[in-house]
This record gives sequence, structure tokens and C-alpha cells, in this order.
Amino acid sequence: MAHTKDYTARGRDWPHVSAGQLGTLQAMQCTTLMKSETVAFSADVRSVPVPRDRHESIMISGPKQPLRILHIVPFFARGGTELILRRLISGLDTSEFDHYICAMRGFDPDFVSSAGLGSRFLCVGRSEERFQFPLFRLTRMIRSLRPHIVHTRNWGALEAVLAARLAGVPGVLHSEHGYDLDMVNGLPWRRRAARRAFYSLTDELFTVSNELRDFHASQVSLSRARIRVFYNGVDTSRFSPRMEVRASIRAELGIPPSSVLIGSVGRMVAIKDYPLTLSVASELLQRGRDFCLLLVGNGPELDRLQQSVRDNAFLQGRVHFQGFSERVPDLLSAMDIFVQSSRAEGMSNTLLEAMSCGLPVIATRVGGNPEVVSENETGLLFSPGDHAALAEHMDTLIRLPDVRQRFGASGRSRVLQHFSIERMLSQYRDLYIDLAIRRKVSQVSV
Repeated sequence: MAHTKDYTARGRDWPHVSAGQLGTLQAMQCTTLMKSETVAFSADVRSVPVPRDRHESIMISGPKQPLRILHIVPFFARGGTELILRRLISGLDTSEFDHYICAMRGFDPDFVSSAGLGSRFLCVGRSEERFQFPLFRLTRMIRSLRPHIVHTRNWGALEAVLAARLAGVPGVLHSEHGYDLDMVNGLPWRRRAARRAFYSLTDELFTVSNELRDFHASQVSLSRARIRVFYNGVDTSRFSPRMEVRASIRAELGIPPSSVLIGSVGRMVAIKDYPLTLSVASELLQRGRDFCLLLVGNGPELDRLQQSVRDNAFLQGRVHFQGFSERVPDLLSAMDIFVQSSRAEGMSNTLLEAMSCGLPVIATRVGGNPEVVSENETGLLFSPGDHAALAEHMDTLIRLPDVRQRFGASGRSRVLQHFSIERMLSQYRDLYIDLAIRRKVSQVSV
């Protein structure tokens, strides 16, 4: 290769990027490229020459370097996809991988701060609810950062696949992690056409459940064999039964020791259908069942849900809203039953976490839920929106503690066998390394 100079981290040593394009991203701050063409990243990034051809592999002179991966997401805030990304970055060996995250259309500053990403977080757009297509800004940023692999996630980041190809990135992969409410009944033809076009530009394409793979394959007329499946993983040590905290959490929340505690964890958004859970809870309380309900999470529907509880005499004093909490493992340990009433799911992290904590689960028969829950062995399933079925399942588990215990023990065993964080990290590591080898990325420490 023509370029052999060992470029240092100093901006003046970058032969293809002007000094005005360089800057240090302040800790926990995202540089927005909507009004400026500034490219910001950490001063310790090692640069490499820009390839002469987009198919030319990136060569790093000197000692072997970690594989540099740029993860691109639509919006970086607390959610299942983003939490899995954080687990991935913290779990993979830093001697093998060097990670950066880019948000396409905005971010939650508190979430970025809690992630401790510092200058390894970038942003190319705004969080405004309007059409944005920052293709060329994104392409310039990718060229400056010089990743070996770009990994884009979900519909809102799909145009980054094209930007990565324009920037000459050796390896490009895309993954789909779940549903938006407007996807449930199928995709409009324009989205189907766009997805098919962008998918064709990727080296690898995967989803987090078999159901989600089948959905996208059918929507864009793509062979199922073209789409791989990688299940999410849960930290089974952190999410484990903790009987020692059960009594203290219940006392803190004012829940009687004798009451069955039913709970749910997730964002308070329409697709989760919390009103159904509250409606069923009200009915069962009217029947005289002794239980409390604990809902953990924030979101745009929270105020409305809280008002519905205040307006219902049967729910008052029985429903506890915890809001966002960093103590999810402890809160799960205080529960007896976990309920999820979502209208759609990809691969539910909270469902895996509840099962890992030894809880029996009741969940909708959507998305990857049937792949997680072994019906009548680890939990019970019902059709989305089916009030009668959910009421029957909740009533059954309230009345039968032996069944709860059996389901909970089987659920934890299932997670340990099929959905551990170690299994997930191993699959992602192999994916990235195999892609780097196939695309002839040279002199990286893999």
C-alpha cells in the first residue's frame, strides 16, 4: 500500500483532514453537526490513511491495533437496544475492540453521562420530530474516524449503511432489534423498498429473534438465509434471585409481606399497553384477590397511567409507580409475578431479566416472546389485547404459589442455558472478527 507513515493522534498529522475539522469532544457532550462541519472525537484516536478505493482494506502501520467499531443508532437514550449496546461495549475485550457510538438524531444527556462514554460518543443530528437525512455529514465523520467496521441498528440509522459504503469502510453490518408501533401491521411500500436497497449494501444482516427475521424477510422479499439471528443476553449474576433484599424492598414500598406482588419493567409508551394490565388488575381486585402492582419505568404515558389509577378506587393504594430506577434487580427480587402486555416486541430484555431473577412470567404471544418463554413451563402467553386471557393467567398464578415457584426455577435455568451475556458476547465477538477477516482488515489485534 502506498501509505506507510505511522500517523499519530495529533490533528496536524492527519493528511486528509483539515485542522478545523478536529476537536476534542468534552466529556459527556455530543457535538451536533447540523450547524457546523466540525468533526469531534477523542485525541487518542489513532488515524490511518484514507483508502484510495472504497474496497481497499485499511492497513495500520506499526503494532497491531484493536478493531475499531463504530456503532450507529437512531437516538441514544435508555431503551432495550441501547442497553444491549452498552453491555456489548463493556463486555468485549478492550485489547481486541475499540468502540465508538454515533447517534443519528439526538440523545439523552443523562443516559450518555451514565454510560461514561466521554469523547467516544458522537452525534450528527437533532432530536427534532422532522425529516432528517444527514448522509453527507455522516460520511465525512466516518471518513475522519476511519472505523474498520460500522454497525448500524434499526430503521432510523439505516442510511448510515450507505454513508459507510461511501466512506470506504471495509465491513458494514446492520441489525434489527424490535418494532415501532407503526410497523405492527406491516411496512409501507416505500420503507420496504428502502430497506431492501440498504440491506443489499451490508456484509452481514441480523435480527434478535427468529420472528423478527421472518418479518423482515417477508416484508422485503429477502431469503431468510440472508438474515442471521443473535439473541440478546442477560447478566445472570446481577439478575439473580435475591431473597435477602425482598423484605426490605417491600417494606420500603409499603407492600404487605402477605400480598402477592405483580410487576412490570419498561418504558411507559403506548406499544407496551400498560392500560390493559391496569384494567385487568382492577377487575381482579374487585373479585377480592389480594395483590399489589409495581410498575417500573418512565415515559410519555406515565402521567396518564398515574391519573387512571387515581381515578379508580380499586387501584388506589394497590398500584406503585417506581419511575426510572437503577435498582431493577432488587425490585424484581421483591416481585412474585412478572407481566408484560406489549403489543409488539423484538427480544425483550426485561422479560429475560425477570426470568433470570427466578420469576414466573406472563407475556403476550408476540415477537421473540415465544422464543424466550416456554409456555406452561416457564410462564404463560396470551394474545395482545386479550383482557380475558390475561385475567385468567394472573388469577392462576396469584392463587397457585407452587406453580409460580416451578415456573420461576425453570425460567432461570432456561436463561442460563440459552440467554446468558457470555453467550451473546461470544457470538458478537465471532461476528466482528470473522467479518474483519473476510474483508481483509490487516494488522488488527484479532
